[in-house]
Amino acid sequence: MITSSLRKCNFMDYFLGITLTTDLKWVGFEQVHCIKTTGNCLKTSSGGWRKSFKMGNWIINHGLAYFILVVWMAINIFLFVWFYFLYDLGDRFFYTRHLLGSALAWARAPAAVLNFNCLLILLPVCRNLLSLVRGSFVCCGRTMRKQLDKNISFHKLVAYMIGLMTAVHIVAHLLNVERYYNSWHGEYDALSMALSRLNDSGNTTYLNPIRSNTTTPNLLVFTTIAGITGVIITLALILMITSSMEVIRRSYFEVFWFTHHLFIVFFAGLVFHGAGRIVRGQTNANPPYNITFCKDHIEDWGKNKMCPVPQFAGGFPQTWMWVIGPMVLYVCERLLRFIRYIQAVKYRKIVIRPSKVLELQLVKNGFKMDVGQYVFLNCPAISQLEWHPFTMTSAPEEDFFSVHIRSVGDWTQKLISIVEHLPEGAQGPKMGVDGPFGTASEDVFDYEVAMLVGAGIGVTPFASVLKSIWYKFKDSNPELRTRKIYFYWLCRETHAFEWFADLLQVLEREMEERGMGDFLTYKLYLTGWDQSHATHVMVHADADTDVVTGLKQKTNYGRPNWDKEFEQVCKENPTSVVGTFLCGPVVLATVLSKKCVKYTDMDPRKTKFYFNKENF
Repeated sequence: MITSSLRKCNFMDYFLGITLTTDLKWVGFEQVHCIKTTGNCLKTSSGGWRKSFKMGNWIINHGLAYFILVVWMAINIFLFVWFYFLYDLGDRFFYTRHLLGSALAWARAPAAVLNFNCLLILLPVCRNLLSLVRGSFVCCGRTMRKQLDKNISFHKLVAYMIGLMTAVHIVAHLLNVERYYNSWHGEYDALSMALSRLNDSGNTTYLNPIRSNTTTPNLLVFTTIAGITGVIITLALILMITSSMEVIRRSYFEVFWFTHHLFIVFFAGLVFHGAGRIVRGQTNANPPYNITFCKDHIEDWGKNKMCPVPQFAGGFPQTWMWVIGPMVLYVCERLLRFIRYIQAVKYRKIVIRPSKVLELQLVKNGFKMDVGQYVFLNCPAISQLEWHPFTMTSAPEEDFFSVHIRSVGDWTQKLISIVEHLPEGAQGPKMGVDGPFGTASEDVFDYEVAMLVGAGIGVTPFASVLKSIWYKFKDSNPELRTRKIYFYWLCRETHAFEWFADLLQVLEREMEERGMGDFLTYKLYLTGWDQSHATHVMVHADADTDVVTGLKQKTNYGRPNWDKEFEQVCKENPTSVVGTFLCGPVVLATVLSKKCVKYTDMDPRKTKFYFNKENF
């Protein structure tokens, strides 16, 4: 280790290192250090450290989430196995199995799993329900509330299970239809032929749904309730899943939004799908009926007491009983959203920030928020149906709520264009607001120490946190539990820092005046720059304030060395519980999650890190 002879490299050191040292190479965005005696930059990444994985650390950060997944998977497996053996071994379905083979159990077992997951699929997207549950779990601690922030991930996981089970269900039933057809035409044994030709005066106790020589497999699929609804459900599911792919959702959000509302068609078809009762079981299979004897003595059916003519009926449709509760909850959810939509929203202020960022300050009667929460916005002038989530950047102590909107898609570009063409002093376009809804950032003040990491526009929830801190200090709020905050902001361009640099300047001055300069440690990282910017930094290298932000804290260039940052937090807070909060890309989330596991100490008297990520 050469740490003792190193100091952190500022931009001037880095620039001179490039110009004076011919064999120095760019080392990506990893931490760069400089030897004091020479001024040359050397890469001293901590990647060479021996990685240590502690199961206990992993359990602290991820244990409950994986326990919930294990329980969910166990229920799926139980339902699959239970219904598989019910149809594969039950006497009631002996003749049905003879006709269809193992495809019967392979069709019915996935159906049971589908019922369970269709019960779950709507719950994670009931935002108001989640906010209510989050509030009721205050007594249960932060670990339980953290799971609610993974609602979209769980929603996707349940959707994958529905897709998989649907595929198995379809393949098995296609085989069943083929077996029905072949049995009717006598391509199997005599028992299959006899079972297919069973009939009564009302044509109600049959086993084979193919009732005439003119009925083909295609006709059966497209003329029965089970067949038609099955096709509709499958098409709706395919469109919803394919349009949910990341590339489509990011580039063509409208396609994702509209096709996802096919869930209405999906659930409607699901409710009526079982009404076809295409899979039938024997109704008179109990003693004195003797299946072992009767299956080999077809000629005795109806003549022997032990062998009455087999009678069959479809099972009572059960899917609606699984999904009716979530459907009612979701309808209530949408009604509440509609009520919020029609409530008047007024503009307090409209500001176009650098880098095409729109700041809206809005006022709505009865609106109450907490730090880090988000709202959904709808602009009828753009689209009556589209709602987009935005984290609020205002503090609960303010008499308005604000959002910062970056131009990243058709909807945001149209909104910014409308605002840019407004006459001065005019109100903006009509805006519908749904929310606020809870996020992980709500729990910031539950931790003694907090690490806030924002990437680009991902700084928005932490702007709310920092503003709230300013108000709490201004009012000398005694309920402030947090005693230390580390704030990291990563941006690709210098203009982005202008969004909230004024807020940081106020906080910097406020902390100094109160003698609490150590309360907030913030570090800004610029991950992209050009030659003109490098020249400008060189000229003003000796200035008291940063040339980019005007703050006393100088901007860092490159990306943070997270090992070094976590070590510093551990050193300065040896006995604290540290909440690590991120609003940024998945790649960074993976890195920080691993660091939280790595630097969490199992000793209850030492530092522990809990990872929290914003999800929309």
